[in-house]
Amino acid sequence: MLAETICSAVSAAGLGIAAVTAYRRRFLTATRIVAYALVPLGLVLTGAVEWIASTAFSPAAWVGVGVLGLAWVLFMTTRAVERRSLGRAAKGGARQGAIAPSASAPAPGSTRAVGRASRPAAPPKGKPRTAGQDDDFSDIEAILKKHGI
Repeated sequence: MLAETICSAVSAAGLGIAAVTAYRRRFLTATRIVAYALVPLGLVLTGAVEWIASTAFSPAAWVGVGVLGLAWVLFMTTRAVERRSLGRAAKGGARQGAIAPSASAPAPGSTRAVGRASRPAAPPKGKPRTAGQDDDFSDIEAILKKHGI
């Protein structure tokens, strides 16, 4: 009886707050507050409050809650282990089927490969580079040469 009274009072207070919020023209927030305020009232009307009160003081009910908690922990543990093993399998498969570095080059006999092969290399323009500059850009030059640029 006390639980029903408390739930009804909480619902009434929530509806009052929603009315004030709606008065301030914040209708979306007011609707959310009404939804939350109706939950305790719905629990009272369905009899769930009585059932919860009788369950809260029952030792057998708490043992049941513990068993359900253990089952949930076991489910989550197996799920985590399964995801971990699938992740490792996917990484291992990616290593075996990795693309070779030469795979980015065009296929032999394609028009782009023929066009590059028939084109003579352009002589370097401007003044010759010093040894310090050559070290800085050697990686970039290798990449550009690989792609025929």
